[in-house]
Amino acid sequence: MAGVFHGATMITLDAKGRLAVPTRHRDALSSAQAELVLTAHPDGCVLLYPLAAWEPVRSRVETFPSLNPQASWWKRLLLGFEEHVTPDAAGRILISSALRMHAKLERELMFVGQGAYFELWDSALWSAKLSQAMAQSGNTPPPGMENFSL
Repeated sequence: MAGVFHGATMITLDAKGRLAVPTRHRDALSSAQAELVLTAHPDGCVLLYPLAAWEPVRSRVETFPSLNPQASWWKRLLLGFEEHVTPDAAGRILISSALRMHAKLERELMFVGQGAYFELWDSALWSAKLSQAMAQSGNTPPPGMENFSL
């Protein structure tokens, strides 16, 4: 499943809080036995994983030390907001009000592939964070990417 999900697409939530999975990704998500996992990310977006890709992440999160305050909050977000959903016949999934509130998802979203999963961002927040990241990064690669070249 790794490396399947790439690209960024602007999508719209309907009045009930559902999003239609972009057509080009429906088959790949359907091949994952249709059960998907949504959860909160500390950066303020929603993560969308096929169940099989989520299970190893979940196993690792469960080992986070509960006496470490930062690890506890990551665990609360990732496991506390975890929801299992199945797309309907039209390829739509319902995003709970709790997850919509966490990520400030209202109407226009960015659906951003990350290889094994997707990030769902409010489009205005995505634009602001992307601009900020690009302004801060300059031409210096982050640690671990010193030899990376395009």
